[in-house]
Amino acid sequence: MLCAQTDEVGLVIMDIDSNGFLSFAPVGGIDARSAVGRVVSVNGVKGVIGLKPVHLLGDDEKIKLHRLRNFFIDIGTTDKDDALKYVLPGDYAYFTGDYREFGDGFIKAIALDDRIGCMLMINLIKSELEYDTYFCFNVQEEVGLRGSACTSFDVQCDIALVLEATTANDLCNVKGGERVCVLGDGPVISFMDGRTVYDKGLYSLVRSVADKNNIKSQTKTATAGGNGAGAVQTSGKGCKVIAVSLPCRYIHSPSSVVKKSDIAQTEKLLAVLLPKLADYDKDDTKNY
Repeated sequence: MLCAQTDEVGLVIMDIDSNGFLSFAPVGGIDARSAVGRVVSVNGVKGVIGLKPVHLLGDDEKIKLHRLRNFFIDIGTTDKDDALKYVLPGDYAYFTGDYREFGDGFIKAIALDDRIGCMLMINLIKSELEYDTYFCFNVQEEVGLRGSACTSFDVQCDIALVLEATTANDLCNVKGGERVCVLGDGPVISFMDGRTVYDKGLYSLVRSVADKNNIKSQTKTATAGGNGAGAVQTSGKGCKVIAVSLPCRYIHSPSSVVKKSDIAQTEKLLAVLLPKLADYDKDDTKNY
């Protein structure tokens, strides 16, 4: 079974005040610093995430400035009744943004976690595969891996491969393992993260396949984050899991960044890996 998530982090409208401003709560992990001044869409209506001007803040307020509960969404309405024509409490808002290529093969877009994984699966569905394969586009990953648990009960697979984007911290003045993973160094093959201890034999297999086919790959040097593998591994009868992820800067922000060469290396890896997974024997990884 191959899995990717179709949901993204976003916002849910909680209330509307007398002036027509929308209060909200986050759905999934959102860094408040990335939300200020961003454009969002609510039922097709565009709005801007705002907060009290910094010029009017007292010293104690400045300390608490970047907290999502202090933000609001301005959709340009005059009062509550006007806003209620377009939005109701319980409606969802999501970040908007354009797709842009820049620099040496970089891509900027919203929700690359996990549009990348979905794209990889769609391309595989269109290809000629040697073995029958289940493709599961799961929901509600960002709020507790819920969809993954449901599909694993339904499919009852023996091996699950999760295709994801994962946190890259390869930024200025960050060195060594603190970078976690690096754009341009190929797909990330994890042995452990914040939710899952991956099957050791599968991990060794994927690394071996990459090395023997001259495909760039890397490991994740932090146990932060998680993905649907955590639910798949422990649902139903349980199964062996492995994750192949693309390194992604500014993940969960409105401007995620990945590199095209990493996409190409991941597609190359998947093409040679899938037949090996069908024949996988944990006691015979040396043959791969």
